[in-house]
Amino acid sequence: MDVYLLSAFVFSGLIGLSLGMIGGGGSIIILPVLVYLAGIDPLSAVGMSLAIVGATSLAGVVFHYLRGNVDLRKGTLFGGFGAGGAYFGSGLTPLVSGENLLLIFALLLAAVALVMMFRKSPPRMEGSGATDLKKTAAAGLLVGVLTGFLGVGGGFLIVPALALFGGVEIGAAIGTSLLVIAINSAAGLIGQFQHHPLDLKVTAVYGVIACTGTWIGARLGEGASPERLQKGFAWFAMAVALFLIFKSQGAIIR
Repeated sequence: MDVYLLSAFVFSGLIGLSLGMIGGGGSIIILPVLVYLAGIDPLSAVGMSLAIVGATSLAGVVFHYLRGNVDLRKGTLFGGFGAGGAYFGSGLTPLVSGENLLLIFALLLAAVALVMMFRKSPPRMEGSGATDLKKTAAAGLLVGVLTGFLGVGGGFLIVPALALFGGVEIGAAIGTSLLVIAINSAAGLIGQFQHHPLDLKVTAVYGVIACTGTWIGARLGEGASPERLQKGFAWFAMAVALFLIFKSQGAIIR
């Protein structure tokens, strides 16, 4: 088996582990994995990323729901706002070149890595139970646009937003964030289908691997330290971001 293809399979599993354990993070690595390891065109990879992110998130939702850790009402509300943003964001993807898309993605990834590095720990604030509708709508739309445009889940924003604005108890925030990601990914995927072809066979293979990783990650996450996981992933994400920026030098010069 080709070493790059094998690496892509391994990273798909690790992405699922990350989603299952900390409710986000890993999904933001799917796009570069598809482009640089699986050889997929960047614009087509966005839609494939959405399909994989959506499937893995849904697998995580089932696991957390069975344990009572998903707030369906508030997750659906947040995801409803996000779905509109995701569909809109999917229309932005064809407006940029593959090189520029990867550059924008790299800058976002670097920003996410910095936030994760310097945030002392995953948010521990308890949800108040009350929902700030305006802030929930704004956060949902922002995350949705990023999801539809770049194919990222946005869990790094969703988890704290659910606790701060949605009133979701922190114990249910990870499972609920996966529900939001699944809703946003579905809406973004519908939009992407109209612009770029998807290799359904490749998407299915990576999706199954990542879903398996999500279930394993959800189990491991019950006894793992979120702080250490977050810090370790942050350094890895920064390395990937720097690699993408280096590869995108042509887009920067032009």
